[in-house]
Amino acid sequence: MSIFKQIKENSISRRTFLKWSGASTAPLVLGGISTKKYLKPKEVRAEKMEDQVKVIPTCGTTNCGGRCLVKAHVKDGKIIRISTDDAEEDSLICPQIRACIRGRSYRKFIYNPNRLKYPMKRVGKRGEGKFERITWEEAINTIHKETERITDKYGPASRYSVYASGNWGGITSGRTMFNKLMGLTGGYLGYHNTYSSAQTSIATPYTYGTGASGSSLDSLVNSKLIILWGHNPAETIFGTSNFYLKKAKEAGAKIYVVDPRYSDTGVGLADEWFPIRPTTDNALMDAMTYVIITENLHDKKFLNKYCIGHDEKHMPKDIPEGESLESYILGKKDGVEKSPEWAEKICGLPANKIRQLAREYAMAKPAALIQGWGPQRHMNGEQIVRGSTVLASITGNVGKNGGWASGSGGFGRTSVASVPNVENPLGITIPCFLYTDAITHGTDMTAEDGIIGLKEGEGLPTNIKLLFNLAGNALVNQHGDINKTKEILEDENLVEFIVVSDVFMTPSAKFADILLPSNTFFERYDIGLPWGYGDYAILSQKVSESLYESKSDYEWLTLLAKKMGVEKEFTEGKTEKDWARWVIEETRKEDPEFPSWKQMQKQGIHKWKFEKPTIGFEKEIKDPENNPFPTPSGKIEIFSKDLWDMNKHEEIPAIPKHVPVDEGPESELTKKYPLQLIGWHYKRRCHSTHDNNPWMEEAGKQEMWMNEIDATERNINDGDITKVFNDRGIVHIPVKVTNRIVPGVVAIPQGAWYTPNKEGIDTRGSINVLTTQKPSPLAKGNPQHTNLVEVEKAQ
Repeated sequence: MSIFKQIKENSISRRTFLKWSGASTAPLVLGGISTKKYLKPKEVRAEKMEDQVKVIPTCGTTNCGGRCLVKAHVKDGKIIRISTDDAEEDSLICPQIRACIRGRSYRKFIYNPNRLKYPMKRVGKRGEGKFERITWEEAINTIHKETERITDKYGPASRYSVYASGNWGGITSGRTMFNKLMGLTGGYLGYHNTYSSAQTSIATPYTYGTGASGSSLDSLVNSKLIILWGHNPAETIFGTSNFYLKKAKEAGAKIYVVDPRYSDTGVGLADEWFPIRPTTDNALMDAMTYVIITENLHDKKFLNKYCIGHDEKHMPKDIPEGESLESYILGKKDGVEKSPEWAEKICGLPANKIRQLAREYAMAKPAALIQGWGPQRHMNGEQIVRGSTVLASITGNVGKNGGWASGSGGFGRTSVASVPNVENPLGITIPCFLYTDAITHGTDMTAEDGIIGLKEGEGLPTNIKLLFNLAGNALVNQHGDINKTKEILEDENLVEFIVVSDVFMTPSAKFADILLPSNTFFERYDIGLPWGYGDYAILSQKVSESLYESKSDYEWLTLLAKKMGVEKEFTEGKTEKDWARWVIEETRKEDPEFPSWKQMQKQGIHKWKFEKPTIGFEKEIKDPENNPFPTPSGKIEIFSKDLWDMNKHEEIPAIPKHVPVDEGPESELTKKYPLQLIGWHYKRRCHSTHDNNPWMEEAGKQEMWMNEIDATERNINDGDITKVFNDRGIVHIPVKVTNRIVPGVVAIPQGAWYTPNKEGIDTRGSINVLTTQKPSPLAKGNPQHTNLVEVEKAQ
């Protein structure tokens, strides 16, 4: 019997209703039947007085791309319930900013009994997790003393704040406030890139001159075909992506998914799934290009007017013959035509499906090929990024309403004021993924390793000696090769002092010398913005006093700034609430339609309204003479002279190509480790946040996906505990046997907290026990999805 029929016939059980509605405290009033007794007017007034609840709109500022509106129902200073955006939706202009299951579970975040409650200092070996309680005064004095000692001995370049995203607020997050404090006191070693998007951020500008290659999502209703290439917004949540994809589908667009997994997005939205092996995206893209060119489906006028590198007639000067895209695709130089039959052997997708995908993409006018960030987190991720920009260009889908330029897809047409910071006097940054290299051999690292701010041939002034890890788990859990990372951090001759602030005792927190209890976003003020796709801003309001002895990073860094003699310059006389008000007031100076402080306190959210889509590169296409692309040539660079001049043509080719990798399906290592391992962003976590949330454990347990063919070969059954291993480590994890993943590939959702047993085997399913610290060649980015493993039943 359907849930709605049960409601109509009043046969639904309370348990079923609660599970269906998610409102365990709501009165059941269905079909004219109420479980609440009738109350006389006086009794109603008394009950209302007893049940007085204040609803305060706020926003989760963990690093979730949705950045939803959270309404905290507060009674007697405690959050008793969470609701979300229930505003009326205005067609394509104002979608609701509703919380997903993560947002609705935040009470188990603030009121988790395992929160860190007071400052502590390490008493055991680093990494053991043994601490004793100290006062805030002792904690700040110790941090100040060690900071001064290490700075005096090694210089300011020894000070580093690890990439962290547990607090992604726009005002006073630890990562930005560390930079301000250290910038005021001599400088620090900075970082660039992110663990999420390094390859696409670096590679896309080699085609377009910028990473801002996206359009507003309301343009998708004009698409005839949308290809979600490794893009899973149903779980990852990219602003308002899901709303607009549904609207596009309602308007008649086909949606295809290219992915090694039949993701939740595929299940919920896709008309068809095109499964491929990881790291082979460019083989598929090359074959699609082959079909489009040989069947004369490419937009020659567009290519000749706006692009260079597509054929031999449109190449930069002084480039040898045979280096164009067309020459590569047709095999004029290497003798290998990049046909669908060639690609099928590499990527696993049948040749007839490759032809279908190529023809439909080329003939659907307009079409949008939207890449997720998963495919670019590979060892050849830069090629995958640029390959998508080639497909968009040869089909003329750049600068078109309903098209998509692909690549990183960066986009923004709204903004709020930024809190002023100070310039780093050192001006040196490293790729964030290489922080462990900068600990072990930083003085040997040069511009060849992606360092910015050094003279040619010059190394870093010193190795990293002082680490601040503020609201992040990339110190250990989210970094590559956990076992190797642990060995580096355990050696106190390398990093001499580590400061960690966090809400919980995470795997990274266990490596602190001083461990500080952070408050949550419910206990401070901030501004929340989505990951680019979403025209809204949310005031993250303080709805509760800080529990226990917890403080925000801004509060305790202010105490440290006072010890360092720069409190006035650091705070500029403002609290976090003052800065939130300042941001709103400064934003109103540029945008008078933006709500006032009082209005934002009441409504919590501001949604900008636009009457028509904003199209990436529209000006460059409509008026190229006055709006050239910001590339060296002023055109779309299918062939990049800058990449050619690097003279690493096999590893970093000037046109995107299929480049086999050390731990891919074509590797000799498959004889030892025959299965490819990838990860994905799981609906139950935001990176590693919520892994200790009991409600989220009910929403989705930590388990590895494995195809039935691979499981049968290994005598593995659904639900078995498996041993997943390679030369870097061993993980024990339950298996989900499913045909929603291609044979030869297994997938472990990323973000589970590393939990080793006495033998050092991880028992939680932390994927980074098995990943590498070797970076991608161009961006020096995180290749978390490029791994080979073997799997067997655990003993």
